[in-house]
Amino acid sequence: VFNHTGEGGGGGPTISLRGIDNLAYYRTEPGNPAHYINDTGCGNTVNMDHPRVQQLVLDSLRYWHREMGVDGFRFDLAPVLGRSTDGFTASHPMLLAIESDVALKNAKIIAEPWDPGPGGYQLGQFPGRWAEWNDQFRDAVRRFWRGDSQSSAELAARLRGSADIFEASGRTPAAGVNFITTHDGFTLQDLVSFNERHNEANGEENRDGHAHNYSDNLGVEGPSDDTTVNTRRRQRRLNLLATLLFSQGTPLLLAGDEFGNSQSGNNNAYAQDNDIGWLDWRGMEDDPSFTEAVRNIVALRARLPLLRVDRWIHGEQDLDDGRAHIAWLQPNGEHMDDHHWTETRSLGVLLNRFQEGHLADAVLLLINASNDECRFALPDDCAWQIAFSTDETTNKPSNGCLLSGQALAVLTPDK
Repeated sequence: VFNHTGEGGGGGPTISLRGIDNLAYYRTEPGNPAHYINDTGCGNTVNMDHPRVQQLVLDSLRYWHREMGVDGFRFDLAPVLGRSTDGFTASHPMLLAIESDVALKNAKIIAEPWDPGPGGYQLGQFPGRWAEWNDQFRDAVRRFWRGDSQSSAELAARLRGSADIFEASGRTPAAGVNFITTHDGFTLQDLVSFNERHNEANGEENRDGHAHNYSDNLGVEGPSDDTTVNTRRRQRRLNLLATLLFSQGTPLLLAGDEFGNSQSGNNNAYAQDNDIGWLDWRGMEDDPSFTEAVRNIVALRARLPLLRVDRWIHGEQDLDDGRAHIAWLQPNGEHMDDHHWTETRSLGVLLNRFQEGHLADAVLLLINASNDECRFALPDDCAWQIAFSTDETTNKPSNGCLLSGQALAVLTPDK
């Protein structure tokens, strides 16, 4: 966190930078140096225009990377690092210095591309080798599996890496850091267990934290003893994580989601240094098969290069050029047309690569977000086998592939 310090606003304590050089280290209102610009919501904003501030940031990053072995950094409220008096610019010296610093050339640099300041939402606007948290991926996947209307087309854009956001900058799909949950907001378990935030313990009358989470408690608010509810929640969690790992881009997993960690519905647990905010690793013993399923999803992504291509995929043009291509399929195997996207809840995503007239590689992702079972016709380019499925009843494909409601499967060529 370089965007603010713990000294707060004008009434805050003098414990660090304020006592060294207040006007150099902080942004203040022109003509009123006692009034701090608060683009962070934390009382002050560090002045990234000043050379000594830039030096402080770079020296800190170099130390953590070279001496302490930290391999990458996620920058909180990152637009602050690129904002001058005239607003945010991707060519700000601070952003360019971090990107081009020789000592940091092997470090991962990731922006949280929004803050509360003016023009604070800057997704897709960071330069060069910066990667960015992609909240549009988060919302699209949550809405789709929740069953929101007209959410399928948005899901498709996110599955193929959010080219509409990142391609114009000249970066690869890896620039988009996809996620379902992070330390800000619900955990995955809470996402499928609560419709509303429950932040009463924070002492702000439940007003803090985001109110719009696209969550779905699947019938009961909070923990439940209902076997059916808990089974559906487990299935939804697997579907969400599988969608994340089987999408183009860089996936981010929140620690604890692999075993169902909960914060009791608190989606802003920054102030909870207690059982609410802690990770209870004993949770891994409650459902070890879930953790194993997550492990298998991660391993499958690593094994299938088509799930992590380094260039943008745009349809099936020029099929024999050795590059990856994508096709969107109806359950009957026909290609999706524009009018099919309006309300479809079941679709296939075919990734393939042809070389010299032959199928070199293929992955078929089948998604059934409806509540009814769906039989998918399979492309006839090859015989198929099931590599992973969130439907435990799925068998070897025969006369297509039958998926139960609210399920997902990945198929690969049966060689």
